[in-house]
Amino acid sequence: MAQPKILVVDDEKNIVEAITYNLQKAGFRTLTAADGKRAIELAQRELPDLITLDVMLPEHDGWEVCRLLRQDARTKRIPVIMLTVKGDETDKIVGLELGADDYMTKPFSPKELVARVKAILRRIKEPVAHEAAAIGELHVDFGRHVVRLKDKPVELTAKEFELLKALLEANGRVLSREFLLDRAWGLEQSLEIETRTVDVHVGQLRKKLKQEAKRLVTVKNAGYRFDR
Repeated sequence: MAQPKILVVDDEKNIVEAITYNLQKAGFRTLTAADGKRAIELAQRELPDLITLDVMLPEHDGWEVCRLLRQDARTKRIPVIMLTVKGDETDKIVGLELGADDYMTKPFSPKELVARVKAILRRIKEPVAHEAAAIGELHVDFGRHVVRLKDKPVELTAKEFELLKALLEANGRVLSREFLLDRAWGLEQSLEIETRTVDVHVGQLRKKLKQEAKRLVTVKNAGYRFDR
């Protein structure tokens, strides 16, 4: 069985070497790109299992690369971890709203990055307890990660899907932001990520659910629930 393939996008050679070394040591195959244009070309041709994407790049910056990847049917489902020297919350929100699945601020531990890569890929592949759910005009196939609204496909990022899955499985119970962070990001990452991140993803999820978004209810000082 082929090992997962990771596309590493960064214009700093020492960072690329550190990331690829640790990924390869963990058993991953790696591809590299030093600019945004090359990153898009490789992503479309090689269809990697995950992309680590620096924000400050020549040609196209990381924001633009992420936006273009999410617009392309071939690459829109590929998980993306954004990497940047910027630690401002606004930058994180921009990346998440563009469809990034995770965000790390430089300097970071390559070993932690590998752990996050593994966590994201594991969540994508792990089996689910329920095969499907239908609420109103919303139909969710958990096993295939397919969401349809009025029989039309709804494109969700990996994190948005995990949040929707958790809320549906709760059967109307209120889930705290901390619980949702743990479910979608994993325990180790949830300790370092602000709960505001959940609000950003829920906001994007609501936009995509359109007329069924009314079912995703904010409960003041408690969290979120999904009404059936």
